[in-house]
Amino acid sequence: GLHLPREFSQKHFPNFPLFKVVSQLYEVAPKVLTAQGKTKNPWPNVDAHSGVLLQYYGMTEMNYYTVLFGVSRALGVLSSLVWDRALGFPIERPKSLTTEAIKKELEKKGGH
Repeated sequence: GLHLPREFSQKHFPNFPLFKVVSQLYEVAPKVLTAQGKTKNPWPNVDAHSGVLLQYYGMTEMNYYTVLFGVSRALGVLSSLVWDRALGFPIERPKSLTTEAIKKELEKKGGH
């Protein structure tokens, strides 16, 4: 689940310096943010460890991290579309509005 990268890092390279830094963030940041009233439930997301994993395995070009995220996201959407077609589900068409339509709705609600 959500903490799989952290658990993997703890098991396989607990002494890797970047993992130690992220582990400290897990300990310190939530307490600081809560004390400052910045958030109710602060907790680092999966990305807190994904960069450490990539660094550990030699992917040191940080500019590619966003590309990896985008490609993985695209593959997830593609697999969902394939399953939808295989199961005969209808094509999803999210509702979208033009800027003009949004303005008209706002005018109706605001009376301007």
